[in-house]
Amino acid sequence: MIRNVGFWFFAVAAICALIGMGWGIQMSATHNHVLSPAHGHLNLVGWVTMAFFGLFYKLVPQAGESLIAKVHLGVALLGLISFVPGIAMAISGQGETLVKIGSALIIFSMLIFIFNVFKYRDAFSA
Repeated sequence: MIRNVGFWFFAVAAICALIGMGWGIQMSATHNHVLSPAHGHLNLVGWVTMAFFGLFYKLVPQAGESLIAKVHLGVALLGLISFVPGIAMAISGQGETLVKIGSALIIFSMLIFIFNVFKYRDAFSA
């Protein structure tokens, strides 16, 4: 069973940041920025959004211990690993199915997060 959801969101965020940096350097070195929308979404969804999710679960540990937090982590990861490659595939003319699936999962992930924010809103009153 997954424990410490906040840690895993932060770990994923850091890994995405590293991949994003490497990808940015590769695009700069090759002067090929065709996939920059995928790179940008990796940074935004993978680095920034995942880090904010992790911060929330660290600040509100009771939320991070819930089953819904573990579901959130799973949905967010599935969304991320389908969304970013899906963008690259769509740009490359290889179809849009994967990006559509990833988009839906990312939206669902954000809905789960919003649910948790409101469910544990009393933690912000302390």
